[in-house]
Amino acid sequence: MLDKKIAFIGSGAMAEAMIAGLLRQGLAQPGNLLAADVRPERGTELQERYGVRPYTDNNQVASQADVVVLSVKPQFLTEVLQGLKGSIPSGALVLSIVAGAPMTKIAGTLGHKAVVRSMPNTPAQIGEGITVWIPAPAVSEEQRGMASTILGALGEQVMVSRENYLDMATALSGTGPAYVFIFMEAMIDAGVHMGFSRHIAEQLVVQTLRGSVDYFQAINQKGAVHVAALRNQVTSPGGTTAEALYYLEKAGFRTSISRAIWAAYQRSLELGREKPVHIPEGHTDEGN
Repeated sequence: MLDKKIAFIGSGAMAEAMIAGLLRQGLAQPGNLLAADVRPERGTELQERYGVRPYTDNNQVASQADVVVLSVKPQFLTEVLQGLKGSIPSGALVLSIVAGAPMTKIAGTLGHKAVVRSMPNTPAQIGEGITVWIPAPAVSEEQRGMASTILGALGEQVMVSRENYLDMATALSGTGPAYVFIFMEAMIDAGVHMGFSRHIAEQLVVQTLRGSVDYFQAINQKGAVHVAALRNQVTSPGGTTAEALYYLEKAGFRTSISRAIWAAYQRSLELGREKPVHIPEGHTDEGN
């Protein structure tokens, strides 16, 4: 990978995570990482931080690349793809991290068949993410290896055989950190309400979540333990946990989580069909 030029079309947070991961693991040289963004100041920021080569012209970076990473917001993708048509070298790989964008749209608009679609998540920014990805039939074995290496710099990665898994992954793991954060926020606020300082409440909640996940992984190395069994371990009859879980069930906790994930899945499908995306007034997006 060290001699491969990787062009990022859109230089937002996830593109930066990929740049940082590739450099952290020694998989790329700064001079071979090309970052395109409509905002010159963003390019300057990434150049100062990582030594990458900044651009404001998508075609200029794409024409030099062995790998073109599409890392723009979904609502800008069509315009970006139309602008890139004819600029991507025939032997290059196009790697998309754009939510909801099907490979047929990317390949058809670009006139370029070697496309990989992927769905990383926020923890990728510290190398602890998980990315689900699928290659188009035209992607060579070498290009698959390149995609696996790039996405592996973000954390764990899973290649799948059906593209609809990508929309499912968007709803489950892609959007998943937001579910965890709102759960953390609710627990911390409850701790403050009871009388803890916010600092102590945060410490208790963060370590409880981290320890619970680590415990599950430690005893479930062969995949033989259902997570419900661990819940039962800490639920004594008539105890405090039983009382808390009774209230969560009564409040529809499981149903709310399930419906939220399903709603995110449906939204991912809508993005693929290019339904309008509402951007709140005053909101600005990173990338092109």
